[in-house]
Amino acid sequence: MSAAVDRHAAMLARDGWCVFERAVGPAVIAGIETDLDERFSATPLCQGAFYGERTKRFGALLTRSPAIECLVMHPLILELVEQMLLPWCERIALNLTQAIEIHPGALPQLPHRDQDMWQGPKGELEYLVNVMWPLTTFTRENGGTRLWTGSHFEQDVPVLPEEDALVPTVAPGDALVFLGSTLHGGGGNASHVLRRGVVISYCLGWLKPFELQWLVYPPQVARTFRSELAALVGYAQHRPNLGNVEGQCPSILLADSVPGHLPAIDALRPDQEEAAALFVRSQMGELG
Repeated sequence: MSAAVDRHAAMLARDGWCVFERAVGPAVIAGIETDLDERFSATPLCQGAFYGERTKRFGALLTRSPAIECLVMHPLILELVEQMLLPWCERIALNLTQAIEIHPGALPQLPHRDQDMWQGPKGELEYLVNVMWPLTTFTRENGGTRLWTGSHFEQDVPVLPEEDALVPTVAPGDALVFLGSTLHGGGGNASHVLRRGVVISYCLGWLKPFELQWLVYPPQVARTFRSELAALVGYAQHRPNLGNVEGQCPSILLADSVPGHLPAIDALRPDQEEAAALFVRSQMGELG
């Protein structure tokens, strides 16, 4: 399976996107759509030119369908994402889970790069990886995701010709993966049917996520998650000492009871631990 991940990582690095075909069974996706159907019906249409006024969106999907965890924690997807992001962080984090429904008559979305939500340098690192899971088959006619192949190499170019965009046909069970540096946008829906999908994205663990995971999944919710999922949504420190609670890993909030007074405990990388220890020993020698 690592060979498959390496193959898709090469395509992702070359083109800025790839498709993991049949990543999960269609029955899993059908179950998720059933779980989300009532929420889709109740959610109002978006407001604003970017989100799209013929589009519906809602998040917090880990509380909407139990099977969303299968997508978020898909081992091959996680391995692929880590290959792309771990050069610039110690751990990845969940950036977003969002359901999207594009209605007939919707206009194409403004082409954009999701990394632009962060005002850091571009072209030197990758900030996030998106994974689109179709609930209905995506086509050009019904508003499938438009992608500009190789646009991650042209990050100083804000817009590329519309005729250069590709719209891969992806079916329920497939995973469409694309970099945060890849120019993309939802398509216009010229059909008579709804286009539904779920996007799950992962970012560098030291970034503020698009969807504030620790508010979406507060401790009383996150304590029902397995430890790996709780860490992914933010209940883990990113060394050195980033994202702590009273100087400790925020996973302490998932315990049945939290002491009123806690000692701050170093959470350093090995090189930092060694440097700190050497400094302390040098100071003790000076004092001795």
